[in-house]
Amino acid sequence: MGESFKAILVSRGEDKKQSVGVVDMTPDELMDGDVDVAVEATTVNYKDGLAITGKSPVVRRWPMIPGIDLAGTVISSTHEGWKAGDKVVLNGWGVGEVHYGAYAGRARLKGEWLVPLPEAFTPSQAMGIGTAGYTAMLSVMALEAAGMTPARGPVIVTGASGGVGSVAVAILAELGWHVVASTGRPEEAEFLKGLGAAEIIDRAELSEPGKPLGKERWAAGVDAVGSHTLANVLAQTTYGGAIACCGLAQGLDLPASVAPFILRGISLLGIDSVMAPKEKRLEAWRRLAADLDPDKLGAISTGIGFDDIVDAAAKIVEGKIRGRVVVTMG
Repeated sequence: MGESFKAILVSRGEDKKQSVGVVDMTPDELMDGDVDVAVEATTVNYKDGLAITGKSPVVRRWPMIPGIDLAGTVISSTHEGWKAGDKVVLNGWGVGEVHYGAYAGRARLKGEWLVPLPEAFTPSQAMGIGTAGYTAMLSVMALEAAGMTPARGPVIVTGASGGVGSVAVAILAELGWHVVASTGRPEEAEFLKGLGAAEIIDRAELSEPGKPLGKERWAAGVDAVGSHTLANVLAQTTYGGAIACCGLAQGLDLPASVAPFILRGISLLGIDSVMAPKEKRLEAWRRLAADLDPDKLGAISTGIGFDDIVDAAAKIVEGKIRGRVVVTMG
């Protein structure tokens, strides 16, 4: 059977009511995969918060071990690309949604889902980045592929105090952009300026219904919020600009018009981190090692233990978490 380990298990009864508990499991109870990993560090993303609280239908298989990110060491492998002792990172691929995830001492995964842990990062540092930071990097890469450079003008980052936003601010500032950080928490202004934000604006400027076109304020943007916020960001983007869309903290809807697209020629770039191909993942992690200041990563991250995950999940959904949460396992 193998040595037992603790896991957070989310279950749902016949009445569709969700419950969360900590259980003891053995390797025999894990789902199919060709690589077993000792989970050394994980994180709490907004999606993980939704999965644990049940605020949104993230979990699609019951019961489920949540946790979409992990870093750790390979215990055993029948996959040709991995061997015992390899350091690996996992982001997405439906883990924590349809396949048992990171909130356990051990994970059984498919080898093609894994990427090498960059030498620049410890497991905890990699989880300080996590899916949120990896998504921020994918967003920056998409803006660059669309021809956006700091010379074009300012860049807006919405939800700037959150996981995606805080890493995006740090990366964009490191790359020389004039970063405008939008946040609903004015008390975080100094934190965001420390990450490199040049301007702080209140999210209220963007979160209410607005005009189809507004004053041109920024050339590019990373939006993790959606809904009216994204509509207003689009309406205030300069001619030929581009916005990377990667989140839905305000909502799934997009109450916008075609005006910014047909009158200003702007581009809306969709960012998917869950099923992104391995080549793109490897490039994103390479860029993170090169373009993310380790000191800023430390400022973004808060450390907790396994027993604190459920509480952190509730707080992140309530908008009470700054930056990134790193969970040290064991």
